[in-house]
Amino acid sequence: MSAGNRLLFFFIAWLIVLMPFWFWWNTWFGRRLSDQALTEYLNDDKHPRHIQQALVQLGDRMSRHDPSAVGWYPRLLRLTSYPVEEVRNTDAWILGQDTAGPGFHEALLQMLQDPSPVVRGNAALSLVRFGDAKGHSQIVALLQPAEISSPATGRVVDVDKVGTSIRQGGLLAKIQDGAQLLEVRSPVSGSVRRISVEPGTSVSAGADLVTVDPAPEAVWEALRALYLIGQPQDLSAVRFYQRNSPDIPERIRQQATLTEQAILRRARQ
Repeated sequence: MSAGNRLLFFFIAWLIVLMPFWFWWNTWFGRRLSDQALTEYLNDDKHPRHIQQALVQLGDRMSRHDPSAVGWYPRLLRLTSYPVEEVRNTDAWILGQDTAGPGFHEALLQMLQDPSPVVRGNAALSLVRFGDAKGHSQIVALLQPAEISSPATGRVVDVDKVGTSIRQGGLLAKIQDGAQLLEVRSPVSGSVRRISVEPGTSVSAGADLVTVDPAPEAVWEALRALYLIGQPQDLSAVRFYQRNSPDIPERIRQQATLTEQAILRRARQ
């Protein structure tokens, strides 16, 4: 091998190692941001993930009662109506880190009307920190599976498999509607519980396609919130997560039991 080829080989090998690291470094939310970088990221409308990263780090400051976080509070309020769902979702959670934040309570109440179920759910969970149970129905909904229906009449080109883990916005199915190929995406993170159609079959608009169970993290937070604000009519949803199933982590079963006990205790009082 000539010297030039050796140099080219080592350069390519170096890029193969460097590029994944560079991608990880730029997308890892744990990388500490300076105050200047935090401001830049919070206002980086071209890169919504930068906004999310800044929100996560700002939330960490808020949870530690760092007074420097207050200067960015007006931006948090403006982000409640940001066009990117993932940003609003993170913002709803961060607003719950400081119950003394001016305008936070009112902003979260407005976010209960958000078109996204995950944003509404996070807003409801944050409201519990304010001692406000107005998001009770949204929290119970976090325990329920998501029923995804066909957006149009057409032929099923592809569909996911039972048991597949899926992230919010992940692809579940494809529907051929004439010349248009429609992608059906999950509104929540979780796992596929049931498939109601097979590839190659025809479906009508509104027909059941896929059922997605909520992710363990969402169930965990919902159960913790219902420990504080749950009502007797919630017990059936809570007890579902007490069953002995490999799909239910032990900590969730334990929390479901504690949540039931708390609800019954309040009912007796």
